[in-house]
Amino acid sequence: MILDRQEVINQFAISAPIVSIKPYGSGHINDTFQIMTESGIRYILQRMNQSVFQNPDQLMENIHGVTEYLKKQILARGGNPERETLNIIPTKTGRLYLRTEEGDCWRVYRFIEGATSYDEVKTPEDFYQSALAFGRFQAALAEYPAHTLHETIPDFHNTAKRFAALKEAVKRNRAGRLDQASFELAFAYERESETHIMADLLKSGELPLRVTHNDTKLNNVMIDDQTGKGICVIDLDTVMPGLSINDFGDSIRFGANTAAEDEQDSSKVSLSLELYEVYVRGFTEGCSGRLTKKELELLPMGAKLMTYECGIRFLTDYLEGDVYFKTHRPNQNLDRCRTQFALVADMEQKWTKMQNITKKYI
Repeated sequence: MILDRQEVINQFAISAPIVSIKPYGSGHINDTFQIMTESGIRYILQRMNQSVFQNPDQLMENIHGVTEYLKKQILARGGNPERETLNIIPTKTGRLYLRTEEGDCWRVYRFIEGATSYDEVKTPEDFYQSALAFGRFQAALAEYPAHTLHETIPDFHNTAKRFAALKEAVKRNRAGRLDQASFELAFAYERESETHIMADLLKSGELPLRVTHNDTKLNNVMIDDQTGKGICVIDLDTVMPGLSINDFGDSIRFGANTAAEDEQDSSKVSLSLELYEVYVRGFTEGCSGRLTKKELELLPMGAKLMTYECGIRFLTDYLEGDVYFKTHRPNQNLDRCRTQFALVADMEQKWTKMQNITKKYI
């Protein structure tokens, strides 16, 4: 028997009767619903996407370990753990999530009241608050044993392996699109030597292994409706061992670009140095001195390589026939790739300025 959402929510440790269940948010990975109860307390119900996250046990172990660790720190400084980190609501049998007979995996979080997440940067202050929040996330978890976390998506930010996947896609030419992407392929291949930089520095011990979020977009920070302050980092599905500079770089890639991620006119794409500086200031302030000098010096490289890696992923998917990223029009993944590569090229033109800005905050 296939359980409906009401039957699913009844399996969780929620005592008040359910008033309503309705779709919520703009996420593209999991199916998300808002639950309203008679007591006025709200919850988030999610069906986890097992095509992307193939081991829900490990994923939820990561989230539970990190959030319980954060709660202790929040309480120690007199904060509110119900608003400043995610709170997992267990099933009535004490499990972190529910697996139905059909194999669907559901979880429930306490809804964070009085706060909003935004899909795009509307003001520099919003971007600063997200930088502050992700920096504080790094600082709070600086002593967490990152090596004990599971890799929910193996080699997620292994740029060299992403490049190897691109090469395989070129060999297969499954969708017959090589001719349409000749410029982009040349751009990618010219920078192949940079794909090993971060992995080599991690292996040599020059960069430390950290607990990383790996999806540091603005919409994964809850902004308090009254104060305008970033209060909570959400969407912890990709929390795993990684590099702090990758988290920094993904934010810059997404938030400091003057154009949309799938902009069709590449001339509109550039790095906003104003927003870059805003984010560097907020991120370093939030990190509170917990990053090493090497990590701080490599923040510009993190921005460039994360943008380049994302472009490689879009290009690979385009050549494979758009099998991973959702598309809503022809050539959307190619446009996404072109946007990323145009941003990389602009970063290279502004490299000295990026480094000088970064040095101000080291």
